[in-house]
Parts: sequence; C-alpha cells; structure tokens
Amino acid sequence: MIKVQALNKWYDSYHALRDIHLTVKKGERIVICGPSGSGKSTLIRCINQLEKHQSGSLMVFGEQVDDTPKSLLALRKQVGMCFQSFNLFPHLTVLENCVLPQTTNLGMSEDAAIETALSLLEKVKIQEQANKYPNQLSGGQQQRVAIARALSMKPKIMLFDEPTSALDPEMIAEVLDVMTDLAREGMTMICVTHEMGFARKVADRVIFMDQGQIIEENHPEVFFSNPESPRTRKFLDQLIQH
Repeated sequence: MIKVQALNKWYDSYHALRDIHLTVKKGERIVICGPSGSGKSTLIRCINQLEKHQSGSLMVFGEQVDDTPKSLLALRKQVGMCFQSFNLFPHLTVLENCVLPQTTNLGMSEDAAIETALSLLEKVKIQEQANKYPNQLSGGQQQRVAIARALSMKPKIMLFDEPTSALDPEMIAEVLDVMTDLAREGMTMICVTHEMGFARKVADRVIFMDQGQIIEENHPEVFFSNPESPRTRKFLDQLIQH
C-alpha cells in the first residue's frame, strides 16, 4: 500500500530524513518510535505530503505521489491523519466536524453524512457528545472526535502523529483503546508514539529512528526483548528508567 524508496528531506542545510526505505502492506500496523528530532513525524508528514521531500520516491496504492492538486486530493481521500493537536473546528459541533469533510470532499448528502458521522462517533464511544463544541470536551474526547472525523473520509490507511502526547495520563488509555479497536478491524496504520505497551500489543513491526535514519525495524517480540542495535537498546533503557 505504501512504498518509500531512498527518501530524503532537508530543511535548508538540516538533513531531516536520510535515504528512508519503507514498505507497508495492507492491514499492517507499524509503530515508529525514537528520540525527539529523529524524523518520525517528518516521515509520516511526507507520506501524507504535508511536507515535501526533495529526493527519492513515494508510492501509495501503486501511484507515484507528487504535489499536484489532483495527486494530493487522491492521496488524502485514501490516507487519513490524526495529529498531536486535535485541529477540530472550534465553531462547529462534534457532529458538524464529522459531517463537513464528507459533504465537502466526498460530495455526500447531509443526511447520509450525519448517519455516517453518528455511527463513527458511536464507534469511538463519544456519540453522547455529538451536539457539544470541542472546547466543552476533554483532550481525550477531542482526540476521539478527531479520529472519527478522519475515519469519515473512509480512508484505507490511517497515520497517527503522537496522538496521545498532549493528553493527561488518564485520557491516554481511552484514545489507545479506540486505536486498538481499529487495528483489530484490519485498518492499515502507521503510528508515531512513545506508548510502548500499545506497540507490543498492536504492532506488526516496530521501527526505531534516530538522526533521520531508520536504525532498526523488527517484530515487537524481537524489538523489545533482543534489539539488534546498541542505539535501540539505549533508547529502550531510557524509556524504562522514566
């Protein structure tokens, strides 16, 4: 579903991504971890073309991705994304936040969009908040609305960029539960996170990045019990200490 080959990204003279190679198959759940500034978020933002890479190739569903409007529209109809910040429209209700992308981007009727939105809000266990505004919700509730909104576009792939990092500890579990349910249903997912319990439970592969490179890529059982790279071992040791 995704094929990244020799991808490079610079910010002026800073080399943020260095010769990244990554293949993601249908139904795979990939967790990307690593220290701050390692290129994790930049990588998934490049996959969704929120950031432009300077060299290498990116293919999604067998099609070369570029920054033309036609390519971007096709890409974003199939690839959903959730961010650290929830990016909900504050002047719209929860329900309206989930209806708008369907009517605007998919051309659905309002009635059909409302029906889909309500079913998705039920899926993320927040249907009772449908008529509230984002500022009336907790952080965990807002993130679940953001997931429902992304799902309303009927994506085939979901990208998560540290979706729990802005949440209080007691709210993290409710968001991870929704993501775990998505994984069980077979959603193809790439998730940047430091939630290693989630990685152990859900991931088919865990990728460790540092200084813009993929240092290690392995099955969770091997990644956590017997990492190949000394840099990976040091990172995991530091997580345990904290």
